[in-house]
Amino acid sequence: MDGKERIAVIGGSGALGGALALRLARAGYPVTIGSRDRAKAEAAAAALGAAVPHAAVGAGDNRAAAAAGAIVLLAVPYAAERATLAEIAGLLDGKILIDATAPLVPPQVARVQLPEGGSTVAAMQAMLGAGVRVVSAFQNVAAQKLAADAPVACDVLVCADDRAARERVIALAAEIGVTAIDAGPICNSAAAEALTAVLIAINRRYKVPGAGIRIVGLD
Repeated sequence: MDGKERIAVIGGSGALGGALALRLARAGYPVTIGSRDRAKAEAAAAALGAAVPHAAVGAGDNRAAAAAGAIVLLAVPYAAERATLAEIAGLLDGKILIDATAPLVPPQVARVQLPEGGSTVAAMQAMLGAGVRVVSAFQNVAAQKLAADAPVACDVLVCADDRAARERVIALAAEIGVTAIDAGPICNSAAAEALTAVLIAINRRYKVPGAGIRIVGLD
């Protein structure tokens, strides 16, 4: 795989995690699918291997996947985020953790419901400490857009306190056909997290499957 680091996708058996894993595999990254249910992870990995025959795909429970990944991508439902993070926290030191989770609280997922303090990802960075470089990304792109074998026709916002980590994730997004915008420090992730609910409301109002955003004026 040309020396590319292995990426663990925690929640890779779900729609968003699975679509991101597919994009990563197509870009030549070794991928390990993680799930609380190892059998689900193995089934998702088998499907990914069938879709991308040249891919180096592995599977395991969340801890095994997090241990295997040089970069860890978290794409689990908001309700499962804290428990999942507690499970893998000790395996993240020195790594980039990309969090794609948005604070959606069913049944009112089209309403902005940010947690106390404003940003779930900023709280995650505070909890994990400086030894883990937490990056907020991919909350504002629909899974079906990522699953398609085509460039993604919208932008994503990337926030992190570590500039090098932001730049690495922006470059990674470009490799998988996604335009990522440097949106500054991790406290700014509150805007990206809130936008997810806004986009769901737009989808419902205009009866579209995957509204997105474009940042203009950068050229």
